[in-house]
Amino acid sequence: MSNAKQRSDDPLLQWVTFRLGTETYGIDVMFVQEVRRYTEIAPVPGADHDVLGIVNLRGSVVTVVDARVRLNHETSDITDETRIIIVEFNGEVIGLLVDQVSEVVYLRRSEIEGSPRISNDETKRFISGVCNKDDRLYILLSIEKLLGQSEADMEMDLF
Repeated sequence: MSNAKQRSDDPLLQWVTFRLGTETYGIDVMFVQEVRRYTEIAPVPGADHDVLGIVNLRGSVVTVVDARVRLNHETSDITDETRIIIVEFNGEVIGLLVDQVSEVVYLRRSEIEGSPRISNDETKRFISGVCNKDDRLYILLSIEKLLGQSEADMEMDLF
């Protein structure tokens, strides 16, 4: 099989990687609109425990979800490295608060293994696969599953 044929059968996927504590996660770059520095988030009374509140993004109100809480990590302090990843999902724009945005990585589909068999781990439902490349473990998330609890509906309920 030629390299050209092999490459077409094994697409190159791009993932925006970010850190929560010591773990590196990735989300499909196709969902990411931009990465923003941390800005003050206005809390919304009665919002779900993983919703930090809302921010103004060039005149639009964007709900911000704490990725640490969503993925069952302990909360941490805001630092100079803290970022909000702005994603678009189902026509809605949502912010994900993360500890640090690392880089965009390119992975072949064949390099990605299925979701690991982890018992009693609630975050497993958000994982689309894992990849161990260059001595780094990337936990690749499904944005559909991560935000599938319908942040769009939740955003409507905030007001």
